[in-house]
Amino acid sequence: MRTFIKLSVIVAALSFTSAIQAQAPSFGQMQNMIPRDQSGMNVFDVKKDSVEFKGLSVDLGAAFALQYQAVNSFNDHGSLPAPIAGYKLNNLENNFNLPMANMTIGAQLYDGVRVNLDLYLAARHHNETWVKGGYLQIDKLDFIKKDFMADFMKYTTIKIGQMENNYGDAHFRRSDNGQAIFNPFIGNNIMDAFTTEMGAEVYYNRGGFVSMIGVTNSKLNQNVKEIVPAAPTAIAPDPNTTISPTILAKLGYDKQINDDLRIRVTGSLYHVANSSGNLYSSDRAGSRFYGVMSHAAYTGGAGTAVADNFDPTANYTTGRFNPAFGNWATSYMFNPFIKFRGFEFFGTLEFASGGDFKGTDDKRTVNQYAGDIVYRFGQNERYYVGGKLNTVSGKLRNADAEKVNVNRFEASAGWFMTKNVLAKLAYVQQNYQGYSEFTGVNPNDLYGGKFNGVMFEAIISF
Repeated sequence: MRTFIKLSVIVAALSFTSAIQAQAPSFGQMQNMIPRDQSGMNVFDVKKDSVEFKGLSVDLGAAFALQYQAVNSFNDHGSLPAPIAGYKLNNLENNFNLPMANMTIGAQLYDGVRVNLDLYLAARHHNETWVKGGYLQIDKLDFIKKDFMADFMKYTTIKIGQMENNYGDAHFRRSDNGQAIFNPFIGNNIMDAFTTEMGAEVYYNRGGFVSMIGVTNSKLNQNVKEIVPAAPTAIAPDPNTTISPTILAKLGYDKQINDDLRIRVTGSLYHVANSSGNLYSSDRAGSRFYGVMSHAAYTGGAGTAVADNFDPTANYTTGRFNPAFGNWATSYMFNPFIKFRGFEFFGTLEFASGGDFKGTDDKRTVNQYAGDIVYRFGQNERYYVGGKLNTVSGKLRNADAEKVNVNRFEASAGWFMTKNVLAKLAYVQQNYQGYSEFTGVNPNDLYGGKFNGVMFEAIISF
């Protein structure tokens, strides 16, 4: 019986493989897709291509990333007395982090109609396989009628699904779990804007001008149950009792001026009036800097410390800053990008504001500035060196007297061994200023905090 089952599984697997090979012999049959290798670097928008539709085809891709970390973290607590000695920062050793892996499955269903599904096979926060998101992309409406609204759809793309929402340009250069080939550095922005929500986006790109308008249901985890935010006080209840849609918008200009010079400038909007989610805490894959600024009894935000034996999933956002707006927020991001021959500059100016209970507490604002300069050289720009500065400043609570500041410097060098294989070596230093010595009765890990060191990362993406 067991032999029969094994043979049946083998036959089924071979049949599935043969079917895929018959339907999807090459990547080239997929229409209007951003490549997952080096050629996808600095491709911020889906470009219309001329790939001919030849029937149903299947796309299968993956990305893998592994880091060797030699980073130490410090703060100004010094020797803590008992019984709070358990709040001393962890001693970090030089070693490998948990390898990360992504998988992409897609299909060209019809001329101008493509579906895409992204999975995390292994991540810092979720060691098991789970779905990041998926979407349907429509570039033609020929399924309604041949050449239906062809003049409009020539410049238009529609995306619908539970997907990575297109706020700003910075998320096109961030590391997304195993997919890190587009990031010239190891870390993402300190205040990392990334979310996956159910919604739709419409793009219209023409003559160098780029635009997008989108709407989501503001939920990271889909649920039909109404979520009613708790009132701040019994006498001043929150007037918003339902989740509001999130509005997304982008407008910009992207032009290859000549063979040497490309200029792109975009401005983006994210606005939600009432939500249980957070744009800056929705990346469940985790940050690249494992274990920094954490103690052995990390609480994960709970009021009482519990020993977690330094479980990296308990504090998977180490090295990031979350403004923690409770349920209303508006963010603006401006991204200039200039590429002149091998030199490129990419900037982020971000202004985020919000609060916990709209109508009952004041707005607070957090600002982020980031800029990196990268020089690419060698045949097909296979080598690069670069530096990045990133700073975040703002109040954690309206009641705080002073703002806190987090700043990071990162220097990086990379080598594309092939267009699908990248090796990076980076030095990083991050500092925390303005954090209080204690949070309640517990020591604050970030008081006078800093971490620095060297990291190596290897990426394979296809």
